[in-house]
Amino acid sequence: MFLGEFQHSIDDKGRITIPAKFREALGTDFIVTRGLDNCLFVYPRQEWAVLEQKIKALPSMAANARAFSRLLFSGASECEWDKQGRVNVPNHLREYAKLDKDCVVIGVSSRVEIWDKAAWQEYSLQSEGSFNEIAEKLVDFDFNF
Repeated sequence: MFLGEFQHSIDDKGRITIPAKFREALGTDFIVTRGLDNCLFVYPRQEWAVLEQKIKALPSMAANARAFSRLLFSGASECEWDKQGRVNVPNHLREYAKLDKDCVVIGVSSRVEIWDKAAWQEYSLQSEGSFNEIAEKLVDFDFNF
């Protein structure tokens, strides 16, 4: 399981260090693809296989299913670590997520996300106000501890 938020930088060659505990769980090779909300999704192989099966089950006659599948898979890249524990994020994915220098790497249960720092801060501020409301609509769980 991936948990936590970490500040990192992406260098001029498009390399970013991923936290060691995430690297271990991602394995030696993994998938990086376009995520939602203009971030990148990073999946270990086994989680990618689960996602792939779910997408294959979508109705191929539905235009939105085809569009989602095309964008997700065409943007995906198989990646591996360099000797310093960095991943080289392909240019098309850096452009999609607007990754320039300061980044945030977050754990989201079964995947890792890579965000531009300013975009993550903006997203977090917008989402924090509605956290309880969203939880009440999605989950049968009491957040009033």
